[in-house]
Amino acid sequence: MSKLSDYRLLSFDVYGTLVNWEAGILSALEPALSKANVKYTPEQILTVYQALESSQQTITPDMPYSQLLATIYPLLAQNLKLPIATEEDCRRFGDSVGHWPAFSDTVDALRRLSKHYKLVVLSNVDRDSFAKTNAGSLDNFPFDMIITAQDIGSYKPNVRNFVYMLEAVKKEFGIKRDQVLQTAQSQFHDHHPAKKVGLKTAWIVRPGAIMGNLGEEVYDWKFNTLGEMADALEKETK
Repeated sequence: MSKLSDYRLLSFDVYGTLVNWEAGILSALEPALSKANVKYTPEQILTVYQALESSQQTITPDMPYSQLLATIYPLLAQNLKLPIATEEDCRRFGDSVGHWPAFSDTVDALRRLSKHYKLVVLSNVDRDSFAKTNAGSLDNFPFDMIITAQDIGSYKPNVRNFVYMLEAVKKEFGIKRDQVLQTAQSQFHDHHPAKKVGLKTAWIVRPGAIMGNLGEEVYDWKFNTLGEMADALEKETK
């Protein structure tokens, strides 16, 4: 059985793993929900959101993520019985991505993990949105490489994204597949497709997460938070 310390590089999902995208989405919708005076559970809202997001990603795999969110907002508003979406409403929802909050343990855990690993972003968002997130809630963390869906032209769970990342890190760092650990919350977006290309994975559960779950859970390591993963690595390397 391999150890965490056997690996040289972590490939991160960001939104859901490092950043609390569920809280960010709900916060971005709150003004419209209040105006419409409607009440839903987070699960009801996020289930509608995830279905619309996934469908649009399939239809327009090369559409930047902030634009994709602006595109689905009218249907999201319609399904949730919110006020009819204006262009400004759509733009504001798309732009919210860069302001979604990081989980409280993220930045400290990244700093600790970076002492042992190269840290690479493999995100479904666009370059501008990630840049805003990194300058904001991720505290300008110096990732070793940043790869977005906009760079690749497709969205996870497409295995193309993982193949692209593996080729990029091999070219840049000389790091091979068996030295890469995909580190993510979403079973749907990350763990299942990562397994298809032969990657080992660390599941950051984020207890209570609604989006990205599947009935079959696949992983090689399991931690509730990224902080717990950093703790486990430090215990191994003492």
